Amino acid sequence: MTTAITTISKMMEPLPEQTQEQIVEHLREYLEDLNDEINWNNTFRKTQSKLVSSARRAKQEIAQGLAQSMDYSQL
Repeated sequence: MTTAITTISKMMEPLPEQTQEQIVEHLREYLEDLNDEINWNNTFRKTQSKLVSSARRAKQEIAQGLAQSMDYSQL
């Protein structure tokens, strides 16, 4: 165990079991959110160059008069 985990464990020891379980559930949710954020950042980082390329192409099409207004009612 790391020092941080040991510290958390010692902080939780005197708490009632129900409170410990609530803390564990909260930590699970927090860690899931962190993992989701890490995955999102990795995905974004991998596709960022494609997004930039698409934005440049769209900008060029607009400048050339090739772009059409989007009809949001057809989405």
